[in-house]
Amino acid sequence: MSLTITSPAFRNGEVIPTRYTRDCENLSPPLEWRDAPPETKSFVLLVEDPDAPSGTFRHWAIYNIPSSEAGLPEGVSAQGRSGAKEGVNGFRNARYDGPQPPKGHGPHHYHFRLAALDAERLDIPASTRAEDVWARALPHIIAEAEVVGVYER
Repeated sequence: MSLTITSPAFRNGEVIPTRYTRDCENLSPPLEWRDAPPETKSFVLLVEDPDAPSGTFRHWAIYNIPSSEAGLPEGVSAQGRSGAKEGVNGFRNARYDGPQPPKGHGPHHYHFRLAALDAERLDIPASTRAEDVWARALPHIIAEAEVVGVYER
């Protein structure tokens, strides 16, 4: 088996419920994963929208997720999560910020990308941008999976 990620809140390719967007409660959706390689030492998750008018927009990066975790609950914050940290997203916040595409721009696809790493932790500054968190994780990735949600305004 290979690493897989799903969300109880939406199926792959389906609409992300409004409660997980900046139009409503702005909660991170619950996520579950399974079949990580046995040599996994930590996980990193990146949420990005490649349909943004100015290019790929990053909504969240959470890293140093312990290998013992099999998901993230709804509305999770890295604070208090066994050393997990968050990168700075495109809104300039070190947290999850949900979908908020321009009105009338059509459907946007939000990629929740999970990577299993061969490193227990990424030693990077708290002010690191989400895309740079992923770049620092790249040499350590041993498996990847993604689930895609759709949202439009």
